[in-house]
Amino acid sequence: MAAFRGPRVWLWRWRRNPLRRRVDAVEGWAVLATWVLTVLTGVLIGLVATHSVEQGLARERAEWRPVTALVVQDAPGTVGSEKVWAKVRWTAADGTPHTGQARVDSGSTAGSPATIWTDPQGRLVTKPATESEARLRAALVGALAGASGATVPYVAWRLLRGRLERRRMEEWEEAWERFDPMWGRNTR
Repeated sequence: MAAFRGPRVWLWRWRRNPLRRRVDAVEGWAVLATWVLTVLTGVLIGLVATHSVEQGLARERAEWRPVTALVVQDAPGTVGSEKVWAKVRWTAADGTPHTGQARVDSGSTAGSPATIWTDPQGRLVTKPATESEARLRAALVGALAGASGATVPYVAWRLLRGRLERRRMEEWEEAWERFDPMWGRNTR
């Protein structure tokens, strides 16, 4: 059976009340500040992270180029659409030869061409994300970063609330020490 608590009163922490202590008012303002900081922090960090990831992925799309490489040794498997790892050789834009492991069609023979992606220095990289993939990835990273960043003011609030609760209990203890002797007399 739940105890009756009376009607819910909005903004009760800021209303004038003879039983309201200073710690109650501090807690009320701290709650308000915490929610504002939590929302602002989460949104700002999320937006900054999203923008940063989108810029990085756009830079990759602009700088990374497809290059035709030659398979160095026969790739395992049978001819088909499945991709397997194989050693490939390519020439960078500055003319330097490179070798490395890349995904090629299953069953590719030595000397057959394979499309790989390289950065401006000629190093092997993965295929860059498309614009829609980049938007999705940036949104997910932004949401995760925003949620993580929003926990900082919330954790600070929980620590402050523990301190305020201890202070409230100390004030109750002081009040009981003052009034208990008056209520403790015998009525016989």
